[in-house]
Amino acid sequence: MSFIQTLQHKVTDRPPADKYVVWIVLALSAVGVVAVYSAVTYLAEVRVGTEPVHFLLRHLVRVGIALGAMGVVSLIDYRTLARYSRVALVGALVLLVAVKGVGFFSEGADRWLQIAGIGFQPSELARVALIFYVAVLLVQKQDYVKSFSRTFLPVLVWVGLAVGLIGLDDLSTALVLLLGVLLMSFVGRVSLLQIGGLVVLGGVMAFGVLSTSPDRAARVEAYLGMNVFPNTDMEQVMDARGEQYQSRQARMAFAAGGLTGVGPGKSVQRDFLPEPYNDFIFAIIAEEYGVLGALALLAGFFVLLFRGYLRIARDAPDPLGLILAVGVTTLIVTYGFVHAGVASGLLPVTGLPMPFVSYGGTSLLANGIMVGVLLNISRHAGPRSAERG
Repeated sequence: MSFIQTLQHKVTDRPPADKYVVWIVLALSAVGVVAVYSAVTYLAEVRVGTEPVHFLLRHLVRVGIALGAMGVVSLIDYRTLARYSRVALVGALVLLVAVKGVGFFSEGADRWLQIAGIGFQPSELARVALIFYVAVLLVQKQDYVKSFSRTFLPVLVWVGLAVGLIGLDDLSTALVLLLGVLLMSFVGRVSLLQIGGLVVLGGVMAFGVLSTSPDRAARVEAYLGMNVFPNTDMEQVMDARGEQYQSRQARMAFAAGGLTGVGPGKSVQRDFLPEPYNDFIFAIIAEEYGVLGALALLAGFFVLLFRGYLRIARDAPDPLGLILAVGVTTLIVTYGFVHAGVASGLLPVTGLPMPFVSYGGTSLLANGIMVGVLLNISRHAGPRSAERG
């Protein structure tokens, strides 16, 4: 039997990938293409002096690459990928250190590296690698999973390194990643006391980062309406309240959209919102398609949550698949919900993109890879899962 025939046999001999996840991702991507095209109009024509189709084509290429990566990864056994997770994590940590020295400013933060003329965010690669390696560690140490020195400490070291390096420049991404690790640890039977230690680690890290960054601390204080950090004063807080401009504009977009929206391509707030095609794409969707359109979009993430937790993770063939599915699902869905919370004014501004909807590059690719892993786990599920749909 030839290699191609063997590959075809392995692919067709197991249940198909979860069709609901595939369709939801395709639907989110389609919504994102339409919303990005509308949101970049002002940027393209007024600020850059080019046609919006230029940005649309770039976004289409990136979406195509992300979906292609999703398809390829869905065919690769997740247990094979897990063998290289430690190497991938070490490489990602090296890149996170490198970005501190040779990274460049983009969109308000020095989180980017450039190789061969292509810019990318090492933090996006690091979060995928960390989720994989934490899952591997938890599975390897199941016989003594409640041991502090043999299990919790090694996990703490790797999580502390990755989350700490990411959190220096991108606290919101670091905290969402930590949430994913917490849920994975719970599913992996780590003791609640040790999980509480991870929560404390996250709290200490967040307070430390905010205490050493007066600008970020002032923005949090402006959102809370109270003074919390000793390194800020009322003048900084008042300046931060002035920076809440984008939140006010986003809320105006929701108000203008009403129940059914102003119509596709008719957004007004895209001319006033900073980066409406990325950090506030949900506000543009709410303005053009109304509350009903925004809720329909969120329903897609609820479906991903349901399928990831209650179908793919529950029916995973082994503990590695279970823990990985929980981690991947948590990261993707939390990004979507946090983005919606920021755009609607329920959460302070964080800068997290909405998966498969926002204009992006590295984040799209990372999400494509993670969904591919989720789909591959679903391919290995038992026949009863396939029958239930």
